[in-house]
Amino acid sequence: MYAIIGAGPMGLASARNLQKLGIPFIGFEQHSDVGGLWDIDNPHSTMYHSAHLISSKRMTEFAEFPMPDSVAAYPHHSEMRRYFRDYAEHFQLKQHYQFDTRVLEVAPDGDGWVVVTERAGEQQSRRFAGVLIANGTLHKPNLPTLPGEFSGELMHSAQYRSPEVFTGKRVLLVGCGNSGADIAVDAVHRAASVDISLRRGYYFLPKFVKGRPIDTLGGKRKLPRPLKQRMDAAMIRLILGKPSDYGLPDPDYRMYESHPVVNSLILHHLGHGDITPRRDIAEINGKTVHFTDGESAEYDLILMATGYQLDYPFIAREHLNWPAGRDAPELYMNIFHPRYDNLFMMGMIEATGLGWEGRNQQARLVALYIQQQRAGTAAATTFNQIRQQQSAARLDGGYQYIKLARMAYYVNKDVYLATLAQHIGELEKALPTTRPGAQAVRA
Repeated sequence: MYAIIGAGPMGLASARNLQKLGIPFIGFEQHSDVGGLWDIDNPHSTMYHSAHLISSKRMTEFAEFPMPDSVAAYPHHSEMRRYFRDYAEHFQLKQHYQFDTRVLEVAPDGDGWVVVTERAGEQQSRRFAGVLIANGTLHKPNLPTLPGEFSGELMHSAQYRSPEVFTGKRVLLVGCGNSGADIAVDAVHRAASVDISLRRGYYFLPKFVKGRPIDTLGGKRKLPRPLKQRMDAAMIRLILGKPSDYGLPDPDYRMYESHPVVNSLILHHLGHGDITPRRDIAEINGKTVHFTDGESAEYDLILMATGYQLDYPFIAREHLNWPAGRDAPELYMNIFHPRYDNLFMMGMIEATGLGWEGRNQQARLVALYIQQQRAGTAAATTFNQIRQQQSAARLDGGYQYIKLARMAYYVNKDVYLATLAQHIGELEKALPTTRPGAQAVRA
């Protein structure tokens, strides 16, 4: 029996792929339903009311369970919650889960793992053959120390739900990832003023080009990496201009060396004076914020859109091959431990365009590996040698990703998918005859 931690999209994909191969499992979810952060009613969700998917539905959906045609190209978070609930219902996955159950500890026990859980105040300890960790990467806020004491209201984007919090206030946003850009646009319609402070530049992309989602364009002909970086950057400059045209810093790195911001509305509001660009914060005194260019302004609320840190509080870092000073565990393909053959990190991955199907293929590989490992095949032995020797492999496709914590588990989509396909093909060649009933639930 295997344990899956989490019933968000990655946990559901893990459950589906174990189900397909008839591998017994139990899932644990601390909320009362599936969907993870996409369920805004989940107390642990970091969702906000205006949030939409930043990749288009056709580039994101599970291949065996397409989203309905009636759903918008960039679905609202409520549509995503419905989608994951429908997915779990269609494949009968919820019956394998224990909800309202929090995982307190995961620890090695001989050739297995002990999982300690808590439900309704009662603790239970069970032993499993292996564990698939799928509790997500966007839960623990990254809160950099500010230079000084702010006497106004301070919050992180993880706490943000509704633009009502901005009503009549002088607002400063710090940072500008995709959530930060969304929230800045929200604030424009309620706040007395909206400023945004950036330490570094970002590449901004529109969601639509010629009426089509931007992530559906191109791809028919693969270009060499340096040429693709130059051509795509030139195309975006032609459409939107440079960030400095709007008063923002230009990126000091090449296209795709950090995750782009898929939001052109923030540029619209910058261009209309609804949002004022600011430089990095130099000092804070009370409600007065001084910036590195010598300017200063007063604010009632500072919202930190500064991202998240990886957090797996139920398992010791030493069991994740996570050395001190590193921003992420060192695992082959961001999944496989070099020492343990029965501990898997599911969904600790970011890549432009990977979508949920890419993550589903990740879960497919893990399920195949478990099956082959249990059968003791030569294919599993060969794969074991690879995961043990290549735990530090980045699979970055030659992109020089910027040195930030959020980029520590970033990969190149094409290289990652090709590696997945290669390993899946090698393991499937040794696939034993499926036991009766293993495929009882089909798409």
